Amino acid sequence: MRHPRLSHLLIMVMVTPLLGAATGAGSCAIPGGYAGDGGDIVIADFEGTDYGGWTVRGTAFGPGPARGTLPDQMEVTGFQGAGLVNTFHEGDGSTGTLTSPPFVIERAFINFLVGGGCHPGETCMNLEVDGEIVRTVTGPNRNSGGTERLLNCTWDVSALEGRTAMIAIVDRATGGWGHINIDQIVQSERSKGLLVTTGFPFPTEQKLYEGIYRPQFHFTAKKNWLNEPNGLVFYKGEYHMFFQHNPEGINWGNMTWGHAISRDMVHWTELEPKLWPDALGTIFSGSAVVDRKNSAGFQNGPEKTLIAFYTSAGKPFCQSIAFSNDRGRTWTKYDNNPVIGHLSGNNRDPKVIWHGPTQKWIMALYLDKDLFALFASADLKEWTKLHDVKVAGSSECPDFFDLPVDGDGTARKWVFWAANGNYLIGAFDGKRFTSESGPHRSEWGRNCYAAQTWSDVPESDGRRLQIAWMARGAYPGMPFNQQMCFPRTLTLRTTPDGIRLFREPVSEIESLHGTVHTWADVILEPKENLLQGLAGDLLHIRAEVELRTGAGFCFEVNGQKIEYSGESRTVSCLGCDAPLAPRDGRIILEILADRTSLEVFGNNGRVSLSSCFLPDVTDRAPVFRAVGAPLEIVSLEVHELRSIWKDGG
Repeated sequence: MRHPRLSHLLIMVMVTPLLGAATGAGSCAIPGGYAGDGGDIVIADFEGTDYGGWTVRGTAFGPGPARGTLPDQMEVTGFQGAGLVNTFHEGDGSTGTLTSPPFVIERAFINFLVGGGCHPGETCMNLEVDGEIVRTVTGPNRNSGGTERLLNCTWDVSALEGRTAMIAIVDRATGGWGHINIDQIVQSERSKGLLVTTGFPFPTEQKLYEGIYRPQFHFTAKKNWLNEPNGLVFYKGEYHMFFQHNPEGINWGNMTWGHAISRDMVHWTELEPKLWPDALGTIFSGSAVVDRKNSAGFQNGPEKTLIAFYTSAGKPFCQSIAFSNDRGRTWTKYDNNPVIGHLSGNNRDPKVIWHGPTQKWIMALYLDKDLFALFASADLKEWTKLHDVKVAGSSECPDFFDLPVDGDGTARKWVFWAANGNYLIGAFDGKRFTSESGPHRSEWGRNCYAAQTWSDVPESDGRRLQIAWMARGAYPGMPFNQQMCFPRTLTLRTTPDGIRLFREPVSEIESLHGTVHTWADVILEPKENLLQGLAGDLLHIRAEVELRTGAGFCFEVNGQKIEYSGESRTVSCLGCDAPLAPRDGRIILEILADRTSLEVFGNNGRVSLSSCFLPDVTDRAPVFRAVGAPLEIVSLEVHELRSIWKDGG
């Protein structure tokens, strides 16, 4: 994949006196094409073989509108029709300008699609009135690793109606991302995209959490790369979440432990990174515990010691520890690291728990291929291998914990978990884990990986709490890369297939509930939309429906479909399917919809589908329809959610 540096993009609209209104066919790049009386006015759609009446200078624009991706360019997406302006002709080194004939501004907004580099004044769109620039916009890509996806954007030009304008698309940059992509420049009475007021379609430093693709109730780092959750531990009212982090770049690399804390697993405060690379290597994934008995002998004050276990990813990989005596604010690496030397392959990702019956610490560690191992220790520094554990079809990031079955504290089973969400259920006596069933699948979505559970959650709470990395491609133009899922509660329940793990969103989601819309005992016909008139891109939906013969249903949220087929008895979302049989003729779905992700939980967490996407910001109206036959809505709740970043986060 090509990873160019950024170059500035500036698109200019110049308003100058006009002797007469320009009119045209609305194809190619001729200003003034009408979509009907009082409707949109097409300034340019770039569907012709040349640029029509526009003036071309330089080589960047080629002989006419591009037909999508150009040679040696990453795939260009998000444009409409067959053509667009793409100044990557002859690569990023080419330059030039493309200027429209004058036209009258006759609508309140100018909508357009924009992509490419973010180099203000060098590759571009400006709005001039009598030679003065009054509007400007750039493409989204500031760093390597972006995408060539065009975004829906708009200018508010209501104060300029009746004035004369010219559009100049400019490419003066010759470095990486030294090009601009433009399509569908249209005057309209409605804003149909992200309103650009600063010249950038993405947030400034002061508004980091307001970006178009910034999740609003899922954790993201302020800036740069994030992946697997690490060191999940609860101490004195604070949930600590460390995470794989590149503090110096938007892409994976330079692995360090980032750090965030929360009192409710919903609102997070990001602190400075904690564990940095050293002579043993970069800092890969691991876990953390509260050393309540001072087993390691590191405590030197009133606070209990927090101990972190991590992989030193040098040559070769080995396992190390660090400790904190100030509630996780500062950390000291153990002088005699590593505590476990290299064993095999890229052995990594130590998960440590306390086993009360044997008064020992137990570590689950990934070895190689589909092989893991368990270790035991009395002091967290000297470790003895117990035995290997095989989880077929899985690798890395193990977790190991026990849970009551059906809430019965006297009937408990152990779960051995792998990064892809597959797990074994069995028994553990402190020396050997005996698998009794599995591996079972917990996750059917495409973006849920390397989940871990919190250590030291108080017995008064009693929950097993988990969070995962929602691994996906880049978020174009954003200062961050990657997000976490919303935290879940895990339970073991008896099903017709045997004991299985259930996962549901933590109840703390309710702290974000705003306006609620409810229905009960409603018959929904296939052509009806029960959610007609609702809006919003942050939603928490709970639905219980009773299926009739041949019936199914479909939600549409943020332009994405969540469908249930009564015929195949599956729930589908973003290209992924999960088996979900009705219980007593009913299906229960719970949906968390954020700006760039959907998390779907079926039948109280029996299955889950967690997936990310890039939204169309103009398509946010939710839909709920019956499919194939009328549907009985037993109950439906749609909660509008508040942002954690605007709600005290």
